[in-house]
Amino acid sequence: MGYRIALLLIFTACCALSAPRQTEKHEYAEVNGIRIHYVTAGKGPLIVFLHGFPEFWYEWKSQLPEFARDYRAVAPDMRGYNLSEKPAGVDAYQMQNLVEDVRALAAHLGYKKFILVGHDWGGGVAWSFAIAHPEYLEKLIIINCPHPAILARELAENPAQQKASQYMLFFRSPQAEQTLSANNYAGLVDGVLGDGLKSGVFTEADKQAYIQAWSQPGALTGGLNYYRAANLGPPAPGAPKAPVADTDGMVVKVPTLVIWGEKDTALLTGNLDGMDKFVPNLTIKRIPDGSHWVIHEKPELVNGYIRDFIR
Repeated sequence: MGYRIALLLIFTACCALSAPRQTEKHEYAEVNGIRIHYVTAGKGPLIVFLHGFPEFWYEWKSQLPEFARDYRAVAPDMRGYNLSEKPAGVDAYQMQNLVEDVRALAAHLGYKKFILVGHDWGGGVAWSFAIAHPEYLEKLIIINCPHPAILARELAENPAQQKASQYMLFFRSPQAEQTLSANNYAGLVDGVLGDGLKSGVFTEADKQAYIQAWSQPGALTGGLNYYRAANLGPPAPGAPKAPVADTDGMVVKVPTLVIWGEKDTALLTGNLDGMDKFVPNLTIKRIPDGSHWVIHEKPELVNGYIRDFIR
């Protein structure tokens, strides 16, 4: 009897090892007049992950398998990035187009309600989506991206944020593509992956995946056009002070979690001040030793905060 039990245990263990894991599927959708590439895993309620600049769907490689356990987890390449279509012209990257991409993708997938997660520029699109279409969202999760009214205030009034945002003016310049792509994207590798490559957060395989995505024809211009279309950045040297943005109608009526790596050198913690004025149902989780790339640095902690919020 003991021999049979031992054999049964060995057989069960072998079956468990050989059982297929939750696999990610690469798919395409024709939405809002363009072709969007997205990665999907799991079944159930929809949770959509929007990446920032200069990333792509791969930013969420630690979130897709986690949330695919009980959700349909979807991470698109946003328009202009990697394998998604890259429409010509700066106007194609106006915020209303980016918001409609998300709505149309959810409709293509067959959902009228979902959870939306965004980081950096993906967070900017997520904020705008929540303001425009609260009826579509169960909950909103933002990682290191200010509410648009707060960012406008900080860029207009906070010298520290103005200094930290000088890169935005460069990203809007005609020289940005040539400079960022020089020496096999050395500047982007250093700025996005440099510290993580040294600490082990990123691997050489991660680096090659990013370079491949950046090397897709038109991808770098597509990402930079987000900044150009929004005219985003601090006042240029010598420029007159910009008028304060109209913040009427910018209240987010969706339960919202904001996760913030406090060592972010591009988007400073002043962007958290007064956020509750625009987000009445707000939860903030600060990560003191996390940077702008906290999703990669502390994926388990980020996943745990999201889990706690959406359960």
